[in-house]
Amino acid sequence: MKHIVNRDSHSTGCLAAELIYVIAGKDDSLVSSQCQELLDRLLEPSQRAMGLFDAEAASVSASDVLDELRTAPFLTDKRVVRIKGAGDFISRNRPLLEKYFDNPCPTGRLILTVTSWDARTKLAKKLTKIGKLISVTQPKPWELPQRLIRYANDAHDKRLGRDTAELLIELTGDELTRLYSEIDKLALFTDTEKVITPKHVESLIGHNRLFNAFAVIDAIIAGNTGATVERLRGMIAQDKSAEYTIVGAFAFHFRRMFNAKVLLEKGTRRGEVEKRLRIWGNADGFFAQLQKMSLKQIGGYLQQLAETDYGIKTGQTQARVAMEQLVLKLAARTTTSKNAARSM
Repeated sequence: MKHIVNRDSHSTGCLAAELIYVIAGKDDSLVSSQCQELLDRLLEPSQRAMGLFDAEAASVSASDVLDELRTAPFLTDKRVVRIKGAGDFISRNRPLLEKYFDNPCPTGRLILTVTSWDARTKLAKKLTKIGKLISVTQPKPWELPQRLIRYANDAHDKRLGRDTAELLIELTGDELTRLYSEIDKLALFTDTEKVITPKHVESLIGHNRLFNAFAVIDAIIAGNTGATVERLRGMIAQDKSAEYTIVGAFAFHFRRMFNAKVLLEKGTRRGEVEKRLRIWGNADGFFAQLQKMSLKQIGGYLQQLAETDYGIKTGQTQARVAMEQLVLKLAARTTTSKNAARSM
């Protein structure tokens, strides 16, 4: 399975001439995926028992690593040594590594994974002559759809349209490895079909998440704070990944409500709105919710969700806590508005 990531690579030759690889990135899952892809290119699975030395940096010494690199390969043409979490290991053993970078063993392949790589150091300058730096970064939001389209094609020989990719991102969030995992599930779900469509996404991923989000929003609109929190907690308990995708599910629902409201106010017929926005399932319930909310209210909810999403992504709050606080606030605001209307 091929994982594609952003790369800033520097080398002086082809793969066969690269003796040392540094994989740098802050996202452990992306670094791990890239590391696995590189290992797949260097060694066949059947060769790994004899040709791979794999260790965490904290549990191995520099002399052990160098001895492994210089050990003659057996039943393979190269010996691969992978050291994970090597930042401190490099700092402690910089002089020894600089000497090795000057004269690496031709049958050894060293892979070092780090969170960051300083291009100004002697080691970094030596790497450009005998190896490759692979910088792994989370793609920008506007790059995600094309990245998913490429992954579906490369990993599963499936076609994924841009609209399908965007729907998947809306429902799942923008974390790349989680999106790749959802595509893996969709590839199995579609079986022999060559195209992954929005309908597949809605059936496999969207239905439960959106149904549950719909139920929570229904309680918010009713101003029922108890039911709001109970349904939200049930949503998280039912779906293990909901804590990571919950903001996306609510944002998707509110964006669709916002767009539907705009279309209806322009005079678009309900049937056309349903078709254009792919409203399936409980369409009557959807439009009933819509009648109880103004465009300004929906826009306000979207703004609140954006602020909550920012707080989660920047580590200021946890998803479960932030969403409970948000739905409570929205339900309480609805109750206050209703009471104010009754007293007028």
